[in-house]
Amino acid sequence: MVVLVVKALQKSYGQGQGAVLDKASFHLPRGAFAALVGPSGSGKSTLLNLVGLLDGADSGEIVIDGTRVGSLSPTEAAWLRNEMIGFVFQSFHLLSRLTAWENAALPLFHRGVGRDERKARALAMLDRVGLADRACHRPEQLSGGQRQRVAIARALVGDPRLILADEPTGNLDSVTGLQVMNLLRELNRDLGVTILMVTHDHDMARLCDRVIEIRDGRILPQEAAG
Repeated sequence: MVVLVVKALQKSYGQGQGAVLDKASFHLPRGAFAALVGPSGSGKSTLLNLVGLLDGADSGEIVIDGTRVGSLSPTEAAWLRNEMIGFVFQSFHLLSRLTAWENAALPLFHRGVGRDERKARALAMLDRVGLADRACHRPEQLSGGQRQRVAIARALVGDPRLILADEPTGNLDSVTGLQVMNLLRELNRDLGVTILMVTHDHDMARLCDRVIEIRDGRILPQEAAG
């Protein structure tokens, strides 16, 4: 089962700027853990934004779990993004006024899930990422690695088909970064969730099952990692 298809994506910003993405194509089967690598300005973040439905392509096609996203209305795209995609960011993007479990439960809040169920599911996911004893702490009371674990719990709490991780270890020291990477690998293996991770760290990329390299907006022939 293919979870993500990216076919001939084109994206430019402004006249005379050239193509940020130039016929970019690849696909990910269910349960894949892929690293997206490339130099600064190669199109990594643009590609992730398009797959995450945060921006629109000029042409080409994206299919997520069988749904062609190009024809979706803004409301339909927002629904698909909330139901099928989880996001993990370099800067965590936690809300300072909320506790760890409240941050982890946010996708469920946006789905209209009741508070008791939200809390129960968020607590279960925090336990899954090793933070059961920090559920009522706010972000400023947590270390960087703990904040990223909360962000991972938030990404997974809604049982998405696809996780998009943008430099998830970029703000962490090497030891903590490796711990977070090992957690992502464990969750990928145990839950079967598909992960596409942007990283500049080739050591982290080698821990993934697949490396997708992009240069000047073009996807290069893929290679196995590990």
